[in-house]
Amino acid sequence: MRRNKNGRIYLPALLINTALILFTCCHNGPTEKGDQRPNVLVILTDQHTNDALSYLGIPHLKTPAMDQLAEEGTFFTASYCTSPVCGPARSSLITGRMPHETGVVWNSTNIRSEVPTIGQVFKEAGYNTAWAGKWHLPQAYPAKNKMDSVAGFAVVPFQSLDKEWDLGEDTDGPIADATVNYLNNYKEDQPFLLTVSLHNPHDICHVPRRPGEYAKAHELENLPPLPNNYEIDPNEPQFLEEKRLMDHYGDELLKTLDYSDEDWQAYLYHYYRFTEMVDNEIGKIMKALKENGFDENTIVVLTSEHGDGGGAHKWAAKLSLYEEAATVPFIIRYKGRVPAQNIDRNQLVSGIDLAPTIVDYAGLSSSTNFTGKSLKPVLENPGEKLREYLVVQLADDKLDSSRQARLIRNERYKYNLYNQGERNEQLFDLWKDPGEQHNLAYVAAYQSIKNKMHMALDEWIAATGDDFYEWSTLPNSTEKYP
Repeated sequence: MRRNKNGRIYLPALLINTALILFTCCHNGPTEKGDQRPNVLVILTDQHTNDALSYLGIPHLKTPAMDQLAEEGTFFTASYCTSPVCGPARSSLITGRMPHETGVVWNSTNIRSEVPTIGQVFKEAGYNTAWAGKWHLPQAYPAKNKMDSVAGFAVVPFQSLDKEWDLGEDTDGPIADATVNYLNNYKEDQPFLLTVSLHNPHDICHVPRRPGEYAKAHELENLPPLPNNYEIDPNEPQFLEEKRLMDHYGDELLKTLDYSDEDWQAYLYHYYRFTEMVDNEIGKIMKALKENGFDENTIVVLTSEHGDGGGAHKWAAKLSLYEEAATVPFIIRYKGRVPAQNIDRNQLVSGIDLAPTIVDYAGLSSSTNFTGKSLKPVLENPGEKLREYLVVQLADDKLDSSRQARLIRNERYKYNLYNQGERNEQLFDLWKDPGEQHNLAYVAAYQSIKNKMHMALDEWIAATGDDFYEWSTLPNSTEKYP
């Protein structure tokens, strides 16, 4: 909710795109007439933590479009971004590689030219490839810059009258309308790969930054309760303590230091409203997909770049390794081929798995080396295990590139390692402590588990060429840990 110039509270209507340009793909390569290969639709939200869907029983929001996708497909709930930062996470989603491999460790950075994107892979295979919406690699919106293409994708034009283009409530409607227009006018014989990158619920960043524009707790009804893990650990790593005081990137944390309990409830209230806004736009896109006859032969994936702190540990942003910021929804629907009505809580899924999964399901032959893994084998054989552990990277301040952290998680335990500051380790038993309220890193009985996790992280760093230890004086061997 925002205020108009007279101070009245209102929920702004999304801008009607009156200057929408008809967008038709061109042929990108020779294929047989009537190509029967599946279309692929990738829908990205932004700053969307993995349990912010009413499908999972959250009573404080309604997301019917995303719920229907989940009902018709498989929803992986142990799903993590590769980095709780927009650009790095996005680079991984479209390449199947980790941020240190794509070269996008911070925002506003180009993907390394030698790293192919799914746009390039699918285009080479004869698909029409298109990108609608936010890009951030490095341009926020290529359509605003009048760009025709980005990294193997044709840019779907759309128009927003908002000069800053920083609010999803202003851009997501026109992006969805442009996507609907694309589907309504798609008459090509070739299949498409269409990625729709929406902005919300990212608008939550502006609730603490622009407090005069959003309704306060006493002006709202039916406030959601505070999360169970609302309190801050008094022995929280110094790395995170310092982040809470930064006045630039992630300044939402500084601006919420004096929040009352009711302020945090209002924060969650607005977060759920932004999530409902983006769900409404997803509904328009899915309706157009069905009305144009693409519903049965289209692989649909819904995921997000990263999550949001959501008030857990009184965290108001991304930029942390806590579960709320590091986890994202991951839903895949391919009618008749992917199990429906399936919530998978066991497989460890990463953003790097998107690219190899859609390449596998589309049946493409590609020489691309993905760091991620295709989900097709475990979807077809649920008893199989995708991986033993996954890793999330964090570089939380471009002005101080030395600040780095890594998360490694196996089926039960999660270990966070920060490369500077006191109390620089966290170990959580997610089976017993899903809210990460009890740090076991310094408990004697858990040293062998911590050392095993640290050793696995060291092996992963060496295997993938991660430069984490180059930024710090920390030892890269558990032999030095008691």
